[in-house]
Amino acid sequence: MRVLDRFGTVAVVGVGLIGGSIGLALRSRGLASTVVGVGRDLQALEQARHRGVIDRATTDLAQGVAEADVVVVCTPVGRVALDVRRASESAPKTALITDAGSTKRRIVEEVEKTPSAAELFVGAHPLAGSERSGSAFSKADLFRDRVCVLTPTAKTPASRLRAARGFWSSLGCRILEMGPVEHDEVVAYTSHLPHALAASLAATVPVDWLPLAAGAFRDGSRVAGADTELWTAIFRENRGPLMTAVGALQDRLATLKYALMNDDEDAIRRWWDDARTRRALFEAQQPPES
Repeated sequence: MRVLDRFGTVAVVGVGLIGGSIGLALRSRGLASTVVGVGRDLQALEQARHRGVIDRATTDLAQGVAEADVVVVCTPVGRVALDVRRASESAPKTALITDAGSTKRRIVEEVEKTPSAAELFVGAHPLAGSERSGSAFSKADLFRDRVCVLTPTAKTPASRLRAARGFWSSLGCRILEMGPVEHDEVVAYTSHLPHALAASLAATVPVDWLPLAAGAFRDGSRVAGADTELWTAIFRENRGPLMTAVGALQDRLATLKYALMNDDEDAIRRWWDDARTRRALFEAQQPPES
């Protein structure tokens, strides 16, 4: 399969925030002749079509992917592997199948149990999103300058990997590649732990004190507004690495607690300065805002 400058038919399985944003990006950039939305709720799919997110809608996965050059599975992480395998049964044998799951190890392992699916599949995780859900919040520029991690293995055909690089790059993503296990270990710290921390912060402040909460609480707890079922599934899928990350956070807080107990001004200062330095390194690596 050659990397195309313009895709023919792209099937998006799961037209929520991410899937809808893929559809909008493809249509706004003129990258696909047809974007087919596949889902379970025909009414929601038709609403997405009326908003210009997709061109066609269907609840029949086999029909939706039958003529696809690219299939992007954007369903919850617990369903991705099954949907990839199902799509591989009906998609053309020249198609690329990729996904947008926030975890990768189990998804890739499950897909690779079916050789015919593994021949078409490249695992992917675009690091983009919002605390909001649903195609109504889709954005055509959601992926611009965002990292998309591809997780090829020894079973990934080189032609599909090249196609996946081309597809995600066409949406505006910057591509990184690593193994599925390494991916899950990294995002446990960089994505899943921040969500857990935001939820912990939001649930720790007493309700009666919320009128006194301001910018720090708002920014620190923002992603706690994300979909409960989505994050329950992600936490369960990546529970081992996430438990390690939670332990590291507990150690960090314990250091502060000990310094406070001893009224150790120097220790508190070092504790904060280390975080401030790490935050500055993060900011320096961010692409400039357009």
